[in-house]
Amino acid sequence: MQKYIRLFAGLGALAVALGAFGAHGLKTLVGPQELETFATGVRYHFYHTMAIGLVSVLTLSPLLRRPYLKWATLFFLVGILLFSGSLYLLALQSVHGIPTVFLGPVTPIGGVFFIAGWVCLFLAPSQSPAHE
Repeated sequence: MQKYIRLFAGLGALAVALGAFGAHGLKTLVGPQELETFATGVRYHFYHTMAIGLVSVLTLSPLLRRPYLKWATLFFLVGILLFSGSLYLLALQSVHGIPTVFLGPVTPIGGVFFIAGWVCLFLAPSQSPAHE
């Protein structure tokens, strides 16, 4: 439980910091399209940080299968890294100058991890020993 809460808190703090950077620090560095891309990364980062927070609370329930909750957390984390991380790098390409052509397929793969996390949450109550 503690590791889930620490992960939740750390990802939440990072999302707030990146959101503030995007809202205040990027305006003079990138164009409107890049700002929107960055904001999309922050938005999905926040959504799935909240999902990890939900999972941390759900781990207390004896009615849910913990393996599904662990997988959901892992999938949400990987989704944040791939989906939001690739959007952050794409939005900042004009600043860092690193070629980003390889990131094209990374973003949707991150989206697939998000979906897998939600599917795991959907499956968590299934075949629970408390229901049998």
